[in-house]
Amino acid sequence: MFSLFEKYRQVFLIGLQSNIVYRWNFAVRGFFSLFHLAVVFILWGAAFEGTADIGGFDLRQTLTYFVTLLVLQFFVSAFNEDYQISEEIRNGLINQFLLKPINYFAYRFSIFVAARLVSGALVFVPLLVALPVIGEYLTFPVEGWRLAVGIPALFLSALIQFCIAYIFGMLTFWFLEIQGFVILSMAIESVLGGQIFPLDLMSPDVFAASMLLPYPYQMYFPGAIFTGRFGYEESLWCLGIQACWVGILYTIGHGLWIRGLRRHTAVGG
Repeated sequence: MFSLFEKYRQVFLIGLQSNIVYRWNFAVRGFFSLFHLAVVFILWGAAFEGTADIGGFDLRQTLTYFVTLLVLQFFVSAFNEDYQISEEIRNGLINQFLLKPINYFAYRFSIFVAARLVSGALVFVPLLVALPVIGEYLTFPVEGWRLAVGIPALFLSALIQFCIAYIFGMLTFWFLEIQGFVILSMAIESVLGGQIFPLDLMSPDVFAASMLLPYPYQMYFPGAIFTGRFGYEESLWCLGIQACWVGILYTIGHGLWIRGLRRHTAVGG
């Protein structure tokens, strides 16, 4: 067990070192995200003109939600893992993992975690720069349970993000190009992931139906916990659904890996 942990710890450290090399890429991406945040402030500021709240939340709570989503995005989003996996399959680089006692999913996830730690840490640089301007608009609930439930939700959110990227990468065994699948998924995620508007602004029936899908658990759910849009019992219930989706997506990804290897070895001769 210790040797297994040590093996992927080394993979994590290598991933950490390689991503630190590209630290300025993450920092620049974080600064450009401030422009998106500025647009959000302008649009929602206009939406709240003449009204004290929308959907039971005031302007400060709504803006806090979007700032939180911006930070979470750098901690849990799979930026290009699907394309990296696709490239390794297309170029035959996965052959090395077939000859060594290394689990490919664990290997890629270790690198994913390392990359998210680097990008998550660097996003605080532009955020600290903007804090004097946006600080007065931020308001967070103080209940202690939100941290206890929110951190596992954040970890499961990262797993869902990675599993979806892993599944798209596995499709390379059957399709030469996966960009269409990725773009379609990103379009759906932007809406059902709560990145355009908080999902609780939808009608109750549509909102309840959307919470049965995996997309809200990528970004919206942990953001809703940390910003007070979800209560305790509701958070625990959704945490269970989120865990189920992790299991489902992992099973799909593992199944594609097994079937894909059969196809890969047949084609490779």
